[in-house]
Amino acid sequence: MAQIRILVADDHHLVLAGLKALARDDPTLQVVGEAADSPSALRLAGELKPDVIVLDLSMPGMNGVRVAQSLRAQVPRCHILILSVHEDRAYLRQLLETGVSGYVLKRSAPEELVAAIRAVAAGGTYLDPAIAAMAIGLGPQSGTSRSIDRANELSARETEVLQLAAAGYTNKELSSRLRVGIKTIETHKARAMEKLGLDTRAELVRYAIVKGWLSP
Repeated sequence: MAQIRILVADDHHLVLAGLKALARDDPTLQVVGEAADSPSALRLAGELKPDVIVLDLSMPGMNGVRVAQSLRAQVPRCHILILSVHEDRAYLRQLLETGVSGYVLKRSAPEELVAAIRAVAAGGTYLDPAIAAMAIGLGPQSGTSRSIDRANELSARETEVLQLAAAGYTNKELSSRLRVGIKTIETHKARAMEKLGLDTRAELVRYAIVKGWLSP
């Protein structure tokens, strides 16, 4: 099995040491770089092109959401997994809109982090159970119910596009994976979102959680 190449961006030495220890005990994981501040994280991500970037939200140098946005633009094929103490709904909404692939709380068990790394490396989305419950609460609950009721209005291709989009795939990646043009992907996604009454990625992720699309 190919190793999952991980860049760890966190200014807490204990966290870095713990992640490296997890990787040493698991032959499928490899820590290829460490960053203790935002500029280093951005530089190393560009140089190393890891499979997964484990990112702390509170590093010196730049706001964590801005770092995630910069990483998405700079290394779009890398999957970003947030590892944080924050359980703030506003943070979660912003990060989901940015396109991060996962969010794990630092108080969670090490096994939770390993499961999250594997899930996002495989192209999925992983939300810590406490955060997943919060994500479902983003926006009016009645909207989710109406969206579920409208699910049968989606074509098979629209459903496929939305599932992958919720998992964090970009339009370009969807175009390559499904072998259709980017404009076609954009059309499928826009039509599906309109049919379900969804406006943002945060709402799409909430819908995907309720539907069970994002189960690890």
